[in-house]
Amino acid sequence: MDTLQNMRVFVRVVEAGSFTGAAQHLNTTTAYASRAVSDLEAHLRTRLLNRTTRRIALTEAGERYLQRCEQILAYVDQAEAEAGDAHARPSGKLKVHAMTSFGQHYVVPAVGQYQLLYPDVHVELTLAQRMPDLLDEGYDVALVLATDLPDSGFVSQRIASAFSIACASSAYLEKRGVPQSPADLANHTCLQMVTPVFPTAQWQFTGPEGQTNIDLGTPTFQVNVAEAMAVAVREGMGVGLLPIYSAISGLRSGELQWILPEYKSQEMNVYAMYPSRQYLDAKIRTWVELLRENLPSTLARDQAELRRFART
Repeated sequence: MDTLQNMRVFVRVVEAGSFTGAAQHLNTTTAYASRAVSDLEAHLRTRLLNRTTRRIALTEAGERYLQRCEQILAYVDQAEAEAGDAHARPSGKLKVHAMTSFGQHYVVPAVGQYQLLYPDVHVELTLAQRMPDLLDEGYDVALVLATDLPDSGFVSQRIASAFSIACASSAYLEKRGVPQSPADLANHTCLQMVTPVFPTAQWQFTGPEGQTNIDLGTPTFQVNVAEAMAVAVREGMGVGLLPIYSAISGLRSGELQWILPEYKSQEMNVYAMYPSRQYLDAKIRTWVELLRENLPSTLARDQAELRRFART
């Protein structure tokens, strides 16, 4: 028995004053309207209406039940309207996950732009060096850096691409010399950044001769956040691979030097992942659209600035 639908029929019968009037309003038959009320009474084990051949009248229990039905149906209609509005108008809480350094440099400014457009959306951003479980942790969108994504059943959109560069401090290079090729790194102290998307103890370079893999062995220092790696490189601890967004400020100030400028490393795609494409909430749709419109140009701007920092 569809209790909610039977409640709607019961309320309509009372408002119309007859089963026939209710049936006409609901575009159904009088027999259906009568049976719906009878099923409701059987379910409740209570008579709601006194019936004669010419009129109906509420019982005392029917009057109380009518008030509750009207309240319940009003709440249901409100809930349906709000849910439908979520598909059409961005509002409510948007829960986003992103990798720490990438999130600090690019996602936080994107959130600022988004909230200027959609002030009714409250963004809860979590930054962490791990892959979240979208369903168990309740995230609406996760921004993931990876070469590709395993089949997870989630929806993913490629937003942009990013890569890392080899950097060192001037003081370090004065002592140890400037590497001219990835193979020269075997004679240098290489610092390792360990994240879910970087393979441990190996650097991958793409350059004039294609892809080159460099085995690091046991590094003297490793860390899981790019900003911490940038500090270690500035302090002269060795050569480190840094995402452009973590290296750019040090390159501008001269605290970092870009070595092997003909080589990119750890090229990654930036993906937006979310649980489902069907009935997509407006706040998720508009957030992903903003990222697709703005993020590639922001990354391209930083990449274009790199050339003036090349050191050979």
